[in-house]
Amino acid sequence: MVDPGTVVNVIKQAKERRTAPLVLELDLTDGIVETAPADPISALMSMRRTTLRDVLDGLRRARTDPRVRALVVKISGGVGLALVQELREAVAELREAGKLTVAWAETFGESGRGTISYYLATAFDTVHLQPTGDVGLTGVALEEPFFAGALEKAGVQPRFGQRYEYKTMANTFMEKAYTPEHEESSRRLVASIAEQVVRGIAEGRDLPEDKVRDLVDRGPLLAGEALDEGLVDHLSYRDEVYGALRERFGAAVQLRYVARYNRTHGLARRIPQPGRHDGIALINGQGPIRLGRSGRGGPLPGSGPAMGSDTIGAAFRAAVEDDHVKAIVFRVNSPGGSAVASDAIWREVVLARRAGKPVIVSMGNVAASGGYYVSMAADTIVAQPGTLTGSIGVVVGKAVVNGLLDRIGVGMGSVAEGEHARLFSSTKDFSESEWERVNASLDRIYDDFTAKVADGRSLTRERVHELARGRVWTGADAKEHGLVDELGGLGTALDLARKAAGLAADAPVRSYPHTSPLERLRPPESSEDRTAASARFDGWGSLGGIAARLGLPSAGPLTLPGTWNIH
Repeated sequence: MVDPGTVVNVIKQAKERRTAPLVLELDLTDGIVETAPADPISALMSMRRTTLRDVLDGLRRARTDPRVRALVVKISGGVGLALVQELREAVAELREAGKLTVAWAETFGESGRGTISYYLATAFDTVHLQPTGDVGLTGVALEEPFFAGALEKAGVQPRFGQRYEYKTMANTFMEKAYTPEHEESSRRLVASIAEQVVRGIAEGRDLPEDKVRDLVDRGPLLAGEALDEGLVDHLSYRDEVYGALRERFGAAVQLRYVARYNRTHGLARRIPQPGRHDGIALINGQGPIRLGRSGRGGPLPGSGPAMGSDTIGAAFRAAVEDDHVKAIVFRVNSPGGSAVASDAIWREVVLARRAGKPVIVSMGNVAASGGYYVSMAADTIVAQPGTLTGSIGVVVGKAVVNGLLDRIGVGMGSVAEGEHARLFSSTKDFSESEWERVNASLDRIYDDFTAKVADGRSLTRERVHELARGRVWTGADAKEHGLVDELGGLGTALDLARKAAGLAADAPVRSYPHTSPLERLRPPESSEDRTAASARFDGWGSLGGIAARLGLPSAGPLTLPGTWNIH
């Protein structure tokens, strides 16, 4: 027999759960992913990861939800600068809506770098730091290796051609130190980022910028020092942070992760309703750009996503063919890669616009070289001030390893038919006629790239060349030079798309192409099928194997060298 008292308690608890005040949580220990990975295995493994869309949509919904009283975020160093700026915007809007925002951290860089994570914390009403933590506010630095000396000792001769002097990937292998142009570009990047960070911290903590710069020069600061200087509000352990929230909002307050809150409360909006079908298509392009299908960027686990031209092309075509899609937002987070694949994606952007669908690009942490190529034809380009973009240039070459093979006693024989059959062989230097072919390719790609920038950005070819030459810009500087239209994040891009399409401010957003992990495993029905192309790792074409063995970027000639996430 069922106890009536138990039934009453269950009903009471269910009612309290529906009506109790909410405190939303966000744990940044594992960072945020831009979108679910494209390949089935990675998608299944990352199902529990927090996505940017869930966070932004959840915080947007929370602004008008009377149940939501506060947001508490555990901050760590796993989020790049542009995403940090995206979160700062969302937190600022939540504060304007009257919600309490609380940041807490065990440390902002334990005996290490914590500048960007602390920069995020300063967007909140209150900042808590564990009493044993530090504020690693040490500034912004960029360290870049040069391998020419080591390659010389190893008997490896790098042979690269580039367009032009700011396309620094070749410098990495051919120089022993900065060239004047390389140093100039890197110094400006660091200065621009430092300006943004200092300004944001000063505004968030109500301090003069000169005072913030002084604190940066003194950092890292111990917890007590940070408290005395007004960088944090309280020295607290986690239980004290949450205890203060319960004391303020009552013991019945419910905790809910932002992503879970968004998915739960967004179910009704995702159910098709008459008259509410028109909306925005969101296409995500993540990682190095290659021919074929999106997926993992390499054969090893943890190699990250890759943007495949077939997948992105299919997504654009599906969005264009859908009468309910009135505009497209293309989210780009990529250091570039294959020139041919970048051009194929650029073409789909052009065709979407010709079909009457406005295209708005939203740049993530990095959208440079090929990442800029796929963006430049959009109606509007939106970037964060800290986005790394530009790098309009090209590099092609190889490493000649004859000296290394001689030293270790390896002999190489070869037979060939055709004057240039061994053009990209690692055991043969370029001949004069082969250099002519390499330079012809460099000139063609660069001329085509800059011509399309000039057309897409309404700039003269001469002005584009001044801004190009392989140089990397921050989003803030790129906007000043006309390479970017607006500063903001994904939310800004979605708002612009809705306005361009004449849609309501709450018009729905649908991801394209939408396929389940199981659907991605099924055999394709035709070449128009989104699942048709298998992933390949051949951004450099015939140079791919050499690039992989020598640690060169295998994505292709339109690639930004190195790792460019600023934490």
